[in-house]
Amino acid sequence: MDETVHDNTEERVSNISDEQDEAIVLEEPSDDSDDSTEDMFLDDLDPLWDRLSEASDDDWYPEVTPRKKKRSGLSSVSPSPAKSCRSGSPASVQSSKGKARKSSTRRSLPFSKSISEKKWRSVDEPDIEPTQPIFRPKNTPGPQLISTATCNPLQYFELFFSKSVLKTILENTNVYGAMRQDGKKMPWEDITIKDLKSFIALVIYMGVLKCFSLTDYWKTSDLYSLPYPTRIMSGRKFYKISGALHISDPKVDAENDKKRGTPEYDRLCKIKPLYQDIRDACRASFHPFQNIAIDERMVASKARNGLKQYMRNKPTRWGYKLFVLADSLCGYTWDFFIYEGKANVVESKGISYDSVMILANERLLGSGYKLFVDNFYTSPKLFRDLLRKKIWACGTVRSNRIGHSKTQAPRGNIRWFREEDLLFVEWKDKRDVLMCSTFHKAFNGDTIKRNVKGADGVWAPQEFPVPAAVLDYNKHMGGVDLSDALIGYYSVLHKTQRWYRTFFFHFVDIAVVNAFILHQQMAKMKNEKPMSQKAFREALVNELASPPPPVRATLTPYSHLPKYISGDSTSGRRRCKVCQNKTPVMCVTCEIPFCFVPKRDCFTKWHNPDSSSENEND
Repeated sequence: MDETVHDNTEERVSNISDEQDEAIVLEEPSDDSDDSTEDMFLDDLDPLWDRLSEASDDDWYPEVTPRKKKRSGLSSVSPSPAKSCRSGSPASVQSSKGKARKSSTRRSLPFSKSISEKKWRSVDEPDIEPTQPIFRPKNTPGPQLISTATCNPLQYFELFFSKSVLKTILENTNVYGAMRQDGKKMPWEDITIKDLKSFIALVIYMGVLKCFSLTDYWKTSDLYSLPYPTRIMSGRKFYKISGALHISDPKVDAENDKKRGTPEYDRLCKIKPLYQDIRDACRASFHPFQNIAIDERMVASKARNGLKQYMRNKPTRWGYKLFVLADSLCGYTWDFFIYEGKANVVESKGISYDSVMILANERLLGSGYKLFVDNFYTSPKLFRDLLRKKIWACGTVRSNRIGHSKTQAPRGNIRWFREEDLLFVEWKDKRDVLMCSTFHKAFNGDTIKRNVKGADGVWAPQEFPVPAAVLDYNKHMGGVDLSDALIGYYSVLHKTQRWYRTFFFHFVDIAVVNAFILHQQMAKMKNEKPMSQKAFREALVNELASPPPPVRATLTPYSHLPKYISGDSTSGRRRCKVCQNKTPVMCVTCEIPFCFVPKRDCFTKWHNPDSSSENEND
């Protein structure tokens, strides 16, 4: 895992300038309109720059990514916050592509206006190392379980999807299912906890074993013929539960819909019960180690919903945006929240500032934490306010937010300056890297290897000096990236017609990955070898869905009697347990379908196998 982070160091150092984050609501931009829209936006900002230039550092808050011009009639959504939206790589100077066209309009943000070239110091000038944080977490870092406890995958999973959570989902699903089937020919039959667990087991199973279509899992052709899904649940029942799956109370939803268009309307009402329970369970089951990271995550979706965001330069362009705080060591998702759009609150200081202050809660975390963020969040105001909460921070800085050298410098050149508790350092790599930190020294003598082409045309490794802030950033910024990677390997997410079911599948992803990380950490504490994630998921599926082996009962008078499944011999046919032919008959006690005709008396064969064998011998 550490090798992966180290191998990606150069990619993190060189790619940040290509990251431009934009959020667009319900509208895909055309290639022809991008340039004109951005120029229009920059021209409109000319008077704004003049006003902002008079602002001090303390008065500046990080501005959100510029918005595209909105189409009339659409609600405004603020730009961007089981895969991560940002690469988390150190900041570099804007690429030269399109530079001539935009050079006349692009300007530095206000707090960098006062930074002159005289402030920069060379690496030869000594820097005073700031006071290092004393780590005092609220709880002991790691799993919040008894260290000697032995848990199976299902017990870890039930820390997040507890019996009370499943009961709530079950009740709301049955109510919603009855509402959907009201007045139809086939009435709704209530599902049980066992059915819901089997449904979740199949959802996780589908993440491990991928098929192009859901119907492929129940095909009987030689090309597919997967026996496991059929043994757990019929395809018809799976689709029935999937279509009725509901997280919130339908009555509460109806009351909330009446408030649509008012400030009291809750956009997340349909996922609130599970949303809050998962967040609470994530915080209660694990406590982060000293290094933590905050980043964004996109949950893929193209549903027609106001929560959906568009990010042009991200792997997942369309979807729901989450802000996530993860442990940098193991990738555990400790807390997160869903981005609902621009908040019309006077006290808001921008989504980049507010999201960090919400997630980095010192009353739950403790003090002495080292927080790593990317250039979307970094600002002097944020870092100073975090320092007052006894949380130290390190992050990249966008090149237009700090005085940047226009002169050429050799690779490995370092220069820096301090403003009170903030260190700003610039490092020349393949591109310029700009960092801000509250706990680093400008240079500690560290070096890094780079392949350099010599005068003779031969590539050879060469060592260059590197600031400690860059090394620590590349080592600890990938917490959310690691969590997204673990989710992405076996993601259970699939297409659905209801936006809130997309979140249900993502919450299952979070629960499974966090449960797997708890298993890893507990095994590490006991010096045991942990399971792989694939093996963990396979064991979890079996424990969730595996029914006890069926017991063949002896046929006694009135204890096992045949009955029609749907009260009619022409409908409701299911496959016989013995011969797999379709039959309208099932056992009253066993609730298992059997053939009950003269030529195929599977009912008697199953309940009284001795008599059937005697008949065959005769």
